[in-house]
Amino acid sequence: MPVPAEGEVLLRVRRVGICGTDLHIYAGRQPYLNYPRVMGHELSGTVAEVPRGSRLALGDTVYVMPYLSCGHCVACRVGRTNCCVNLQVLGVHRDGAFTEYLCVPEPFVHRAEGVTLDQAAMVEFLAIGAHAVRRAQVRAGQRVLVVGAGPIGMGAMIFSRLRGASVVALDSRTDRLEFCAGKLGVAACVTLGAGDAEQLAALSSGEFFDVVFDATGNAAAMERGFRFVAHAGTYVLVSIVSADITFNDPEFHKRETTLLGSRNATNEDFQTVLQAMREGLIPAGLNTHRMALAEVPARFPALLEAGAGVVKAIVEC
Repeated sequence: MPVPAEGEVLLRVRRVGICGTDLHIYAGRQPYLNYPRVMGHELSGTVAEVPRGSRLALGDTVYVMPYLSCGHCVACRVGRTNCCVNLQVLGVHRDGAFTEYLCVPEPFVHRAEGVTLDQAAMVEFLAIGAHAVRRAQVRAGQRVLVVGAGPIGMGAMIFSRLRGASVVALDSRTDRLEFCAGKLGVAACVTLGAGDAEQLAALSSGEFFDVVFDATGNAAAMERGFRFVAHAGTYVLVSIVSADITFNDPEFHKRETTLLGSRNATNEDFQTVLQAMREGLIPAGLNTHRMALAEVPARFPALLEAGAGVVKAIVEC
């Protein structure tokens, strides 16, 4: 049983979402991580112990902001806690939630009012999409392309649509595209491969897209995405890859492209997601797989299989 340090909350972990980051950790492709590491940063739970004078109470249902920021660096001072210089992410820089009990500094633990334990465990990945959409200042009537139809890409699709944009999804996996078409209400889906650029041109009247989000984690895809940004458009790199990214400077300047990195999320984005959940605006069916904590070693490898149909798997503790 972990013993909370001063100012920490002891949580009984109840649900943990399995993220693309966890899959990358398992496969050895996460650029910010040193092994060994306990994974898990999308979590909900109940409060088991609180520090004196806490705003939380025993038994409270909570979610966790897993990006532990320092509060005093150059980024934190301007409210950009998501890219804190000294950032410690649960399950990446320090051990995370694939366990029964976890100690977390109190400022990063919040009551999950009006949502279920399952929903509270899915706030974080949706907040990453909401943050990227806010970074891009997506507006009603804009044409948006999301490259990469995994959970993070789906978050960008959901919150772009909630802002009134018309969304197109591009991915190599037809099962993911079918999910986006059937569950997320995207305007169109394009399968990666021969003729995809022509299809994207046709869907945008030859002008391509006001905003393009990359959520692939693939360097070649990230470089290729520049060509799909309209003149005066915005390109947002949501995914992270251990590589240098290059682009053609004359094209970049000719289009006066805005290039943005988008990392993690802030409390504002978490609140955006929670409010959307309470209002019933988040499509049902995102949680496609479920397992007990004891089943994780045996069942985790199957989550990487393309034919498994995984969108979001949740571990019950």
